[in-house]
Formats: sequence, structure tokens, C-alpha cells
Amino acid sequence: MTLRLAPHDPRWHAMFNAERTAILGALEAGTLSLHHIGSTAVPGLVAKPIIDILGVVKNLTMLDGANGRLERLGYAALGSHGLDGRRYFRKRDGGDHPGFHLHCYGARSPHPERHLAFRDFLRVHPDEAAAYGKLKSRLMAEGPISRADYAGAKAKFVTDVERRAIQWMRSRAS
Repeated sequence: MTLRLAPHDPRWHAMFNAERTAILGALEAGTLSLHHIGSTAVPGLVAKPIIDILGVVKNLTMLDGANGRLERLGYAALGSHGLDGRRYFRKRDGGDHPGFHLHCYGARSPHPERHLAFRDFLRVHPDEAAAYGKLKSRLMAEGPISRADYAGAKAKFVTDVERRAIQWMRSRAS
């Protein structure tokens, strides 16, 4: 699959909502909460046309028996996919439609906080979102790049913003 960026599409939020409804309909009521995360959740930000969904459950074992129900929605269950404490599911729609990545964590995991803080921080700090968009565009303009190299080249920026975003979010909650 070729890595590409797309300008922000305001339909991405509606697509998230439709997918959220489908996922919640396939699982037991109250099993998990779902949030739109990643670059497609930040208005104006260029993004890979993949809608990232954060799922938070009381306990990850609650999801282990749901693989079949998610597979019927088109998701491939990929286990932790290299990140302990996560259940990862991928759905590829192909064509002009975005794919979906479902990242699920237990409620006690630190990962939901960092994902939500990053998203919310970029939403209210357009200068940070613009810097992130410029970095991503520059990486893509340099020529073909693997997903791993792309993620690695963004890592320092993302880690720095996540750290500040978590502090910002916690200070707002006080």
C-alpha cells in the first residue's frame, strides 16, 4: 500500500461517526468508548487517509472474544501489533474511501491519555498543527518513504508535542 497524504476532508468526521455506530452495534453495549484520533481528527491537517479510532475498555480481555464480530465488519484482528497492552484492528476499504485503524487499550493504560491530549492540543493550537503538517508534507516530498521511516522521522516531533499536550490537558483538568 502506497503511503500518501491528503488534504483534510471534512467528511472524515462523519465517516468516523458511521464506523463508530457500526462498531458499537457489533459489540456489547457499554463494552468500550470510541474516539476519533490522529490527523484525520484535526481540522485543516493533512493526513494519511486512514481514520484512527481509539477504543477504551475496562479490560482488554473483554475484546478478545469480539474478534469475529469485528471481522464481520471488515476488520482484521492483528493482536498487539508490536505494542504491549493494545488490541489492534485494521479495515481497508480501498478506492477513494479511507481505511480504519482501531487501537484499543485498557482504561488504566497511559496510551488513551496521550492520544487524546495530542489530538486536542493540535485542535486548539493551529500553529502546532501547521508545523506538524509541514513536517509530514516535507517527508512525503522527499520521495518514496516506508511507513516505518515516515513514523520514525516524525517521532521526535510527536513525542515532544505529546509531552506538552499531556501537561496542557492535565493543567486544564485541575
